[in-house]
Amino acid sequence: MKWGDRTVGQRGFLLFWCLLLGTAGLLINLGGCGGTSTNPNPRPKINHVVVIFQENRSTDNLFGGDQNLMAAGADLATSGLDSLGQTIPLTPVALANDYNTEHSHEAFVNMYDGGKMDGANLISVGCNQGATDCPGPNLQFKYVNPSDVAPYYALAEQYTFADQMFQTNQGPSFPAHQFIISGTSAPTATSDLFAAENPQAQGGAEISVTDNTGCIAPLTQVVRLIDPTGDESQSQYPCFDHPTLTDLLDQEQLSWRYYTPLAGSIWTAPNAIQHICVPNSGNTECTGSDWTNNVVLNQTQVLTDIADGHLPAVSWVIPSGQESDHPGINDGSGPAWVASIVNAIGNSPYWSDTAIFIAWDDWGGWYDHVAPSIYNSYEYGFRVPLIVVSPYAKAAHISHVTHDFGSILKFIETNFGLGSLGYADARADDLSDCFDFNQTPITFQAIPAQYDARHFLNDKTPPLDPDDD
Repeated sequence: MKWGDRTVGQRGFLLFWCLLLGTAGLLINLGGCGGTSTNPNPRPKINHVVVIFQENRSTDNLFGGDQNLMAAGADLATSGLDSLGQTIPLTPVALANDYNTEHSHEAFVNMYDGGKMDGANLISVGCNQGATDCPGPNLQFKYVNPSDVAPYYALAEQYTFADQMFQTNQGPSFPAHQFIISGTSAPTATSDLFAAENPQAQGGAEISVTDNTGCIAPLTQVVRLIDPTGDESQSQYPCFDHPTLTDLLDQEQLSWRYYTPLAGSIWTAPNAIQHICVPNSGNTECTGSDWTNNVVLNQTQVLTDIADGHLPAVSWVIPSGQESDHPGINDGSGPAWVASIVNAIGNSPYWSDTAIFIAWDDWGGWYDHVAPSIYNSYEYGFRVPLIVVSPYAKAAHISHVTHDFGSILKFIETNFGLGSLGYADARADDLSDCFDFNQTPITFQAIPAQYDARHFLNDKTPPLDPDDD
Protein backbone atom coordinates (compact mmCIF):
# COMPACT_ATOMS: atom_id res chain seq x y z
CA MET A 1 0.00 0.00 0.00
CA LYS A 2 1.34 3.43 -0.95
CA TRP A 3 1.00 6.61 1.09
CA GLY A 4 -1.57 8.18 -1.22
CA ASP A 5 -3.79 5.09 -1.05
CA ARG A 6 -4.01 5.03 2.72
CA THR A 7 -7.10 6.33 4.40
CA VAL A 8 -6.78 9.52 6.39
CA GLY A 9 -7.12 7.47 9.58
CA GLN A 10 -4.31 5.14 8.54
CA ARG A 11 -2.04 8.05 7.70
CA GLY A 12 -2.81 9.72 11.01
CA PHE A 13 -2.10 6.46 12.87
CA LEU A 14 1.26 6.07 11.12
CA LEU A 15 2.20 9.70 11.68
CA PHE A 16 1.34 9.34 15.38
CA TRP A 17 3.62 6.33 15.78
CA CYS A 18 6.36 7.86 13.62
CA LEU A 19 6.42 10.94 15.82
CA LEU A 20 6.15 8.94 19.07
CA LEU A 21 8.92 6.50 18.19
CA GLY A 22 11.01 9.22 16.61
CA THR A 23 11.12 11.25 19.81
CA ALA A 24 12.35 8.13 21.59
CA GLY A 25 15.38 8.14 19.30
CA LEU A 26 14.44 4.87 17.64
CA LEU A 27 15.34 4.14 14.03
CA ILE A 28 12.16 3.07 12.32
CA ASN A 29 10.72 2.22 8.95
CA LEU A 30 7.03 1.47 8.98
CA GLY A 31 6.55 1.71 5.22
CA GLY A 32 5.31 5.27 5.53
CA CYS A 33 7.20 6.98 8.36
CA GLY A 34 9.86 8.11 5.95
CA GLY A 35 13.14 7.19 7.63
CA THR A 36 14.71 7.98 10.99
CA SER A 37 14.16 10.35 13.85
CA THR A 38 17.09 12.47 12.68
CA ASN A 39 15.26 13.73 9.57
CA PRO A 40 14.74 17.49 10.17
CA ASN A 41 12.19 17.93 7.38
CA PRO A 42 8.55 17.36 8.36
CA ARG A 43 6.24 15.71 5.87
CA PRO A 44 4.72 18.37 3.59
CA LYS A 45 1.25 19.59 4.34
CA ILE A 46 0.09 18.63 0.86
CA ASN A 47 -0.18 14.85 0.46
CA HIS A 48 -2.59 14.85 -2.50
CA VAL A 49 -2.53 16.87 -5.72
CA VAL A 50 -5.44 16.82 -8.16
CA VAL A 51 -5.04 18.32 -11.64
CA ILE A 52 -8.43 18.96 -13.27
CA PHE A 53 -7.80 19.64 -16.95
CA GLN A 54 -10.62 21.30 -18.89
CA GLU A 55 -10.69 22.37 -22.53
CA ASN A 56 -10.17 25.24 -24.91
CA ARG A 57 -10.74 28.55 -23.16
CA SER A 58 -8.59 31.67 -22.98
CA THR A 59 -8.47 33.72 -19.80
CA ASP A 60 -10.33 36.66 -21.35
CA ASN A 61 -12.94 34.31 -22.81
CA LEU A 62 -13.80 32.41 -19.64
CA PHE A 63 -13.43 35.19 -17.06
CA GLY A 64 -14.03 38.34 -19.12
CA GLY A 65 -17.40 38.82 -17.45
CA ASP A 66 -16.18 38.54 -13.84
CA GLN A 67 -16.51 42.08 -12.53
CA ASN A 68 -15.34 41.06 -9.05
CA LEU A 69 -12.03 39.75 -10.36
CA MET A 70 -11.57 42.86 -12.47
CA ALA A 71 -12.25 45.09 -9.43
CA ALA A 72 -9.69 43.08 -7.48
CA GLY A 73 -7.04 43.79 -10.13
CA ALA A 74 -7.17 40.76 -12.42
CA ASP A 75 -5.76 41.43 -15.89
CA LEU A 76 -8.90 40.91 -17.97
CA ALA A 77 -9.91 42.73 -21.15
CA THR A 78 -13.33 43.90 -22.31
CA SER A 79 -12.23 44.54 -25.90
CA GLY A 80 -9.49 43.56 -28.32
CA LEU A 81 -7.76 44.58 -31.52
CA ASP A 82 -8.30 42.93 -34.88
CA SER A 83 -5.93 42.82 -37.86
CA LEU A 84 -7.45 46.01 -39.28
CA GLY A 85 -6.58 47.98 -36.14
CA GLN A 86 -10.20 48.12 -35.02
CA THR A 87 -11.19 47.82 -31.37
CA ILE A 88 -13.72 44.99 -31.03
CA PRO A 89 -15.81 44.80 -27.83
CA LEU A 90 -15.95 41.35 -26.25
CA THR A 91 -19.58 40.25 -26.21
CA PRO A 92 -21.21 37.36 -24.30
CA VAL A 93 -21.65 33.86 -25.64
CA ALA A 94 -23.13 30.71 -24.12
CA LEU A 95 -20.66 28.17 -22.76
CA ALA A 96 -22.40 25.52 -24.86
CA ASN A 97 -22.16 27.41 -28.12
CA ASP A 98 -22.56 26.14 -31.68
CA TYR A 99 -19.14 26.77 -33.16
CA ASN A 100 -15.47 25.97 -32.70
CA THR A 101 -12.57 28.29 -33.48
CA GLU A 102 -9.33 26.91 -34.90
CA HIS A 103 -6.46 26.48 -32.42
CA SER A 104 -3.62 24.99 -34.44
CA HIS A 105 -0.08 26.34 -34.33
CA GLU A 106 -0.87 28.32 -37.47
CA ALA A 107 -3.81 29.90 -35.65
CA PHE A 108 -1.45 30.83 -32.81
CA VAL A 109 0.94 32.52 -35.26
CA ASN A 110 -1.92 34.48 -36.85
CA MET A 111 -3.36 35.70 -33.56
CA TYR A 112 0.04 36.45 -31.98
CA ASP A 113 1.21 38.51 -34.99
CA GLY A 114 4.68 39.18 -33.66
CA GLY A 115 3.34 40.12 -30.24
CA LYS A 116 0.69 42.61 -31.42
CA MET A 117 -2.13 40.18 -30.47
CA ASP A 118 -4.34 41.53 -33.24
CA GLY A 119 -4.98 38.51 -35.46
CA ALA A 120 -7.83 36.69 -33.72
CA ASN A 121 -10.20 37.65 -36.55
CA LEU A 122 -7.96 35.68 -38.95
CA ILE A 123 -8.69 32.43 -37.08
CA SER A 124 -11.13 30.24 -38.98
CA VAL A 125 -14.44 29.23 -37.45
CA GLY A 126 -16.32 25.97 -37.92
CA CYS A 127 -20.06 25.87 -37.26
CA ASN A 128 -22.18 22.97 -36.09
CA GLN A 129 -24.83 21.74 -38.47
CA GLY A 130 -28.01 23.73 -37.92
CA ALA A 131 -26.28 26.46 -35.91
CA THR A 132 -28.32 29.66 -35.71
CA ASP A 133 -25.56 31.96 -34.39
CA CYS A 134 -22.94 31.18 -37.02
CA PRO A 135 -21.49 32.47 -39.24
CA GLY A 136 -21.36 35.95 -37.79
CA PRO A 137 -18.86 38.76 -37.30
CA ASN A 138 -16.10 38.63 -34.67
CA LEU A 139 -17.03 35.23 -33.27
CA GLN A 140 -13.53 34.97 -31.79
CA PHE A 141 -14.09 38.07 -29.59
CA LYS A 142 -16.34 36.63 -26.90
CA TYR A 143 -16.60 36.06 -23.16
CA VAL A 144 -18.75 33.36 -21.61
CA ASN A 145 -22.05 34.35 -20.00
CA PRO A 146 -21.31 34.75 -16.27
CA SER A 147 -24.39 32.74 -15.32
CA ASP A 148 -23.03 29.75 -17.27
CA VAL A 149 -19.77 29.64 -15.29
CA ALA A 150 -20.83 30.76 -11.82
CA PRO A 151 -18.99 27.87 -10.09
CA TYR A 152 -15.73 28.95 -11.75
CA TYR A 153 -16.26 32.53 -10.60
CA ALA A 154 -16.94 31.33 -7.04
CA LEU A 155 -13.74 29.26 -7.00
CA ALA A 156 -11.60 32.00 -8.56
CA GLU A 157 -12.91 34.66 -6.18
CA GLN A 158 -12.61 32.54 -3.04
CA TYR A 159 -9.18 30.98 -3.66
CA THR A 160 -6.25 31.92 -5.91
CA PHE A 161 -6.78 32.97 -9.52
CA ALA A 162 -3.68 33.17 -11.73
CA ASP A 163 -4.04 35.82 -14.44
CA GLN A 164 -0.61 35.14 -15.96
CA MET A 165 -0.97 31.41 -16.56
CA PHE A 166 0.11 30.41 -20.06
CA GLN A 167 -0.39 27.28 -22.07
CA THR A 168 3.15 25.96 -22.48
CA ASN A 169 2.74 24.97 -26.14
CA GLN A 170 1.51 27.00 -29.09
CA GLY A 171 -1.04 24.58 -30.40
CA PRO A 172 -3.98 22.27 -29.82
CA SER A 173 -5.01 19.55 -27.39
CA PHE A 174 -2.86 16.52 -28.26
CA PRO A 175 0.49 18.20 -27.51
CA ALA A 176 -1.00 20.19 -24.61
CA HIS A 177 -1.98 16.97 -22.86
CA GLN A 178 1.54 15.65 -23.36
CA PHE A 179 2.91 18.76 -21.66
CA ILE A 180 0.69 18.33 -18.59
CA ILE A 181 2.17 14.91 -17.77
CA SER A 182 5.76 15.48 -18.85
CA GLY A 183 6.51 19.12 -19.71
CA THR A 184 7.18 18.32 -23.35
CA SER A 185 5.66 16.83 -26.49
CA ALA A 186 9.04 15.74 -27.87
CA PRO A 187 9.16 12.30 -29.53
CA THR A 188 12.22 11.23 -27.48
CA ALA A 189 14.18 12.42 -24.47
CA THR A 190 16.94 13.95 -26.61
CA SER A 191 14.88 15.32 -29.51
CA ASP A 192 14.83 19.05 -30.34
CA LEU A 193 11.44 18.60 -32.02
CA PHE A 194 7.94 18.96 -30.56
CA ALA A 195 4.69 17.33 -31.62
CA ALA A 196 2.98 20.51 -32.80
CA GLU A 197 -0.55 19.58 -33.89
CA ASN A 198 -3.26 17.01 -33.40
CA PRO A 199 -2.69 13.70 -35.21
CA GLN A 200 -4.04 13.29 -38.73
CA ALA A 201 -4.21 10.64 -41.40
CA GLN A 202 -1.34 10.46 -43.84
CA GLY A 203 -1.85 13.04 -46.55
CA GLY A 204 -3.27 15.57 -44.09
CA ALA A 205 -6.85 14.36 -43.77
CA GLU A 206 -8.55 14.79 -40.41
CA ILE A 207 -8.81 11.60 -38.39
CA SER A 208 -12.23 10.30 -37.47
CA VAL A 209 -13.38 10.99 -33.92
CA THR A 210 -13.78 7.21 -33.63
CA ASP A 211 -10.10 6.58 -34.39
CA ASN A 212 -7.71 5.92 -31.54
CA THR A 213 -4.50 7.90 -31.35
CA GLY A 214 -1.16 7.60 -29.59
CA CYS A 215 0.50 4.18 -29.52
CA ILE A 216 -2.82 2.49 -30.41
CA ALA A 217 -3.47 4.64 -33.48
CA PRO A 218 -3.92 3.18 -36.96
CA LEU A 219 -0.51 2.76 -38.54
CA THR A 220 -1.44 5.33 -41.19
CA GLN A 221 -1.82 8.09 -38.58
CA VAL A 222 0.88 10.76 -38.16
CA VAL A 223 1.48 13.89 -36.13
CA ARG A 224 3.33 16.92 -37.45
CA LEU A 225 6.53 17.95 -35.69
CA ILE A 226 7.96 21.44 -35.33
CA ASP A 227 11.72 22.04 -35.39
CA PRO A 228 13.70 24.89 -33.75
CA THR A 229 13.23 27.10 -36.83
CA GLY A 230 9.43 26.70 -36.78
CA ASP A 231 9.29 24.33 -39.74
CA GLU A 232 6.54 21.66 -39.57
CA SER A 233 7.44 19.57 -42.59
CA GLN A 234 8.42 16.50 -40.55
CA SER A 235 5.94 14.03 -39.08
CA GLN A 236 5.86 10.65 -37.36
CA TYR A 237 3.57 8.03 -35.86
CA PRO A 238 2.11 9.58 -32.65
CA CYS A 239 3.81 7.22 -30.18
CA PHE A 240 6.66 8.72 -28.14
CA ASP A 241 9.01 7.64 -25.40
CA HIS A 242 10.59 9.94 -22.85
CA PRO A 243 10.37 10.36 -19.07
CA THR A 244 7.11 11.62 -17.61
CA LEU A 245 6.11 12.77 -14.15
CA THR A 246 4.54 9.36 -13.59
CA ASP A 247 8.01 7.80 -13.79
CA LEU A 248 9.26 10.06 -11.00
CA LEU A 249 6.22 9.15 -8.91
CA ASP A 250 6.79 5.44 -9.56
CA GLN A 251 10.43 5.76 -8.46
CA GLU A 252 9.30 7.16 -5.10
CA GLN A 253 6.45 4.62 -4.82
CA LEU A 254 3.90 7.42 -4.81
CA SER A 255 0.49 6.47 -6.16
CA TRP A 256 -1.04 8.18 -9.18
CA ARG A 257 -4.08 7.79 -11.40
CA TYR A 258 -5.11 9.30 -14.71
CA TYR A 259 -8.92 9.41 -14.84
CA THR A 260 -10.23 9.63 -18.40
CA PRO A 261 -13.36 8.43 -20.23
CA LEU A 262 -11.66 7.04 -23.34
CA ALA A 263 -8.50 5.03 -24.02
CA GLY A 264 -7.74 6.34 -27.50
CA SER A 265 -8.60 10.03 -27.16
CA ILE A 266 -6.20 12.86 -27.96
CA TRP A 267 -6.94 13.98 -24.37
CA THR A 268 -5.61 10.71 -22.89
CA ALA A 269 -1.92 11.57 -22.70
CA PRO A 270 -0.55 8.21 -21.42
CA ASN A 271 -1.71 6.45 -24.59
CA ALA A 272 1.05 8.23 -26.55
CA ILE A 273 3.90 7.18 -24.23
CA GLN A 274 5.34 3.84 -25.32
CA HIS A 275 6.53 2.60 -21.91
CA ILE A 276 3.20 3.47 -20.26
CA CYS A 277 0.94 2.14 -23.00
CA VAL A 278 2.99 -0.88 -24.16
CA PRO A 279 0.67 -1.55 -27.12
CA ASN A 280 -0.25 -5.11 -28.03
CA SER A 281 0.98 -6.67 -31.25
CA GLY A 282 -1.90 -5.23 -33.25
CA ASN A 283 -1.57 -1.70 -31.81
CA THR A 284 -5.20 -1.86 -30.72
CA GLU A 285 -4.91 -1.53 -26.94
CA CYS A 286 -2.45 -0.58 -24.22
CA THR A 287 -1.26 -3.44 -22.02
CA GLY A 288 1.48 -1.95 -19.81
CA SER A 289 1.32 -2.34 -16.04
CA ASP A 290 1.31 1.42 -15.48
CA TRP A 291 -1.60 1.67 -17.89
CA THR A 292 -3.66 -1.16 -16.44
CA ASN A 293 -2.96 -0.17 -12.83
CA ASN A 294 -3.14 3.61 -13.03
CA VAL A 295 -5.12 4.75 -16.09
CA VAL A 296 -8.79 4.62 -15.10
CA LEU A 297 -11.14 4.58 -18.09
CA ASN A 298 -13.99 6.17 -16.18
CA GLN A 299 -13.52 9.81 -15.23
CA THR A 300 -16.30 9.70 -12.62
CA GLN A 301 -14.37 7.12 -10.58
CA VAL A 302 -12.46 10.03 -9.09
CA LEU A 303 -15.66 10.82 -7.18
CA THR A 304 -16.03 7.30 -5.78
CA ASP A 305 -12.30 7.08 -5.00
CA ILE A 306 -12.61 10.25 -2.94
CA ALA A 307 -15.67 8.90 -1.13
CA ASP A 308 -14.03 5.51 -0.51
CA GLY A 309 -10.74 6.93 0.77
CA HIS A 310 -8.72 5.81 -2.28
CA LEU A 311 -7.53 9.14 -3.69
CA PRO A 312 -3.93 8.69 -4.89
CA ALA A 313 -1.08 11.06 -4.20
CA VAL A 314 -1.39 12.62 -7.67
CA SER A 315 -4.42 12.58 -9.97
CA TRP A 316 -5.11 13.89 -13.44
CA VAL A 317 -8.83 14.24 -14.18
CA ILE A 318 -9.91 14.46 -17.84
CA PRO A 319 -13.55 15.20 -18.80
CA SER A 320 -15.81 13.74 -21.42
CA GLY A 321 -16.65 16.02 -24.32
CA GLN A 322 -19.97 16.92 -22.71
CA GLU A 323 -18.41 18.29 -19.49
CA SER A 324 -15.19 19.59 -21.07
CA ASP A 325 -16.06 23.27 -21.84
CA HIS A 326 -14.84 22.53 -25.39
CA PRO A 327 -16.70 24.82 -27.83
CA GLY A 328 -19.11 23.09 -30.14
CA ILE A 329 -19.40 19.82 -28.18
CA ASN A 330 -19.92 20.63 -24.49
CA ASP A 331 -23.40 20.60 -22.94
CA GLY A 332 -22.71 23.33 -20.38
CA SER A 333 -22.08 20.95 -17.46
CA GLY A 334 -18.33 21.59 -17.16
CA PRO A 335 -18.48 24.06 -14.25
CA ALA A 336 -20.74 21.69 -12.30
CA TRP A 337 -18.41 18.76 -13.12
CA VAL A 338 -15.44 20.65 -11.68
CA ALA A 339 -17.48 21.79 -8.67
CA SER A 340 -18.55 18.19 -7.98
CA ILE A 341 -14.91 17.12 -7.66
CA VAL A 342 -13.95 20.10 -5.53
CA ASN A 343 -17.00 19.61 -3.31
CA ALA A 344 -16.24 15.90 -2.92
CA ILE A 345 -12.72 16.71 -1.73
CA GLY A 346 -13.81 19.71 0.32
CA ASN A 347 -16.41 17.69 2.22
CA SER A 348 -14.01 14.80 2.89
CA PRO A 349 -11.02 14.32 5.20
CA TYR A 350 -8.82 14.85 2.11
CA TRP A 351 -9.49 18.59 2.24
CA SER A 352 -6.87 19.12 4.94
CA ASP A 353 -3.92 18.02 2.80
CA THR A 354 -4.93 18.47 -0.84
CA ALA A 355 -4.05 20.99 -3.55
CA ILE A 356 -6.37 21.20 -6.57
CA PHE A 357 -5.23 22.83 -9.81
CA ILE A 358 -7.99 23.67 -12.28
CA ALA A 359 -6.57 24.55 -15.70
CA TRP A 360 -7.59 24.55 -19.37
CA ASP A 361 -5.47 22.76 -21.97
CA ASP A 362 -5.38 25.46 -24.65
CA TRP A 363 -6.87 28.81 -25.59
CA GLY A 364 -9.27 27.30 -28.09
CA GLY A 365 -8.90 30.07 -30.67
CA TRP A 366 -10.60 32.70 -28.48
CA TYR A 367 -9.21 36.21 -28.20
CA ASP A 368 -6.82 37.02 -25.36
CA HIS A 369 -5.02 40.32 -24.99
CA VAL A 370 -1.79 39.33 -23.19
CA ALA A 371 1.18 38.48 -25.39
CA PRO A 372 3.13 35.45 -24.12
CA SER A 373 6.90 35.31 -23.73
CA ILE A 374 8.48 33.36 -26.58
CA TYR A 375 11.20 30.89 -25.58
CA ASN A 376 11.54 28.86 -28.76
CA SER A 377 9.57 27.89 -31.86
CA TYR A 378 6.77 26.31 -29.78
CA GLU A 379 6.76 27.74 -26.25
CA TYR A 380 4.85 29.70 -24.72
CA GLY A 381 1.29 29.68 -25.99
CA PHE A 382 -1.54 32.00 -24.97
CA ARG A 383 -3.06 32.51 -21.55
CA VAL A 384 -5.41 29.95 -20.08
CA PRO A 385 -7.15 30.19 -16.69
CA LEU A 386 -5.70 28.62 -13.56
CA ILE A 387 -7.51 28.33 -10.22
CA VAL A 388 -5.62 27.00 -7.19
CA VAL A 389 -7.87 25.49 -4.51
CA SER A 390 -6.54 24.30 -1.15
CA PRO A 391 -6.87 25.09 2.55
CA TYR A 392 -3.42 26.63 2.09
CA ALA A 393 -4.15 28.54 -1.13
CA LYS A 394 -4.10 32.29 -0.57
CA ALA A 395 -7.67 33.42 -0.07
CA ALA A 396 -9.23 35.81 -2.62
CA HIS A 397 -5.79 36.23 -4.17
CA ILE A 398 -4.79 37.08 -7.72
CA SER A 399 -1.39 35.75 -8.77
CA HIS A 400 0.34 38.01 -11.27
CA VAL A 401 3.39 35.70 -11.49
CA THR A 402 4.06 34.00 -14.83
CA HIS A 403 3.06 30.32 -14.71
CA ASP A 404 2.65 27.54 -17.28
CA PHE A 405 1.91 23.82 -17.28
CA GLY A 406 5.49 23.25 -16.17
CA SER A 407 4.63 25.12 -12.96
CA ILE A 408 2.10 22.46 -11.99
CA LEU A 409 4.70 19.76 -12.61
CA LYS A 410 7.28 21.77 -10.65
CA PHE A 411 4.89 22.09 -7.69
CA ILE A 412 4.40 18.31 -7.62
CA GLU A 413 8.14 17.66 -7.97
CA THR A 414 8.99 20.12 -5.21
CA ASN A 415 6.19 19.01 -2.90
CA PHE A 416 7.09 15.34 -3.06
CA GLY A 417 10.88 15.74 -3.51
CA LEU A 418 10.94 14.06 -6.92
CA GLY A 419 13.72 15.86 -8.76
CA SER A 420 13.18 17.37 -12.19
CA LEU A 421 12.21 15.99 -15.59
CA GLY A 422 14.32 18.73 -17.16
CA TYR A 423 11.70 19.98 -19.62
CA ALA A 424 9.25 22.86 -19.11
CA ASP A 425 9.28 22.08 -15.40
CA ALA A 426 12.95 23.02 -15.14
CA ARG A 427 12.31 26.59 -16.32
CA ALA A 428 9.00 27.07 -14.53
CA ASP A 429 8.22 28.45 -11.08
CA ASP A 430 6.63 26.14 -8.49
CA LEU A 431 3.45 28.15 -7.79
CA SER A 432 4.71 29.00 -4.31
CA ASP A 433 3.23 32.52 -4.58
CA CYS A 434 -0.24 30.92 -4.67
CA PHE A 435 0.12 29.33 -1.21
CA ASP A 436 0.62 30.38 2.39
CA PHE A 437 1.45 27.31 4.45
CA ASN A 438 1.53 29.38 7.63
CA GLN A 439 -2.02 30.66 7.31
CA THR A 440 -4.95 29.27 9.24
CA PRO A 441 -6.31 26.62 6.86
CA ILE A 442 -9.34 27.79 4.91
CA THR A 443 -12.58 26.17 6.04
CA PHE A 444 -14.25 24.65 3.02
CA GLN A 445 -17.55 26.03 1.82
CA ALA A 446 -19.45 24.08 -0.81
CA ILE A 447 -19.49 25.54 -4.31
CA PRO A 448 -23.08 25.90 -5.60
CA ALA A 449 -23.63 24.27 -8.98
CA GLN A 450 -26.42 23.10 -11.23
CA TYR A 451 -25.49 19.43 -10.82
CA ASP A 452 -23.87 17.47 -7.99
CA ALA A 453 -21.76 14.32 -7.95
CA ARG A 454 -24.81 12.06 -8.14
CA HIS A 455 -25.71 13.54 -11.52
CA PHE A 456 -22.36 12.59 -13.04
CA LEU A 457 -22.21 9.20 -11.33
CA ASN A 458 -25.68 8.33 -12.60
CA ASP A 459 -25.23 9.72 -16.11
CA LYS A 460 -24.78 6.73 -18.43
CA THR A 461 -24.61 8.79 -21.64
CA PRO A 462 -21.67 7.55 -23.76
CA PRO A 463 -18.83 10.07 -23.49
CA LEU A 464 -18.23 12.24 -26.52
CA ASP A 465 -14.80 12.00 -28.08
CA PRO A 466 -13.18 15.34 -28.84
CA ASP A 467 -13.97 16.71 -32.29
CA ASP A 468 -10.88 18.86 -32.19
CA ASP A 469 -9.53 20.94 -35.08
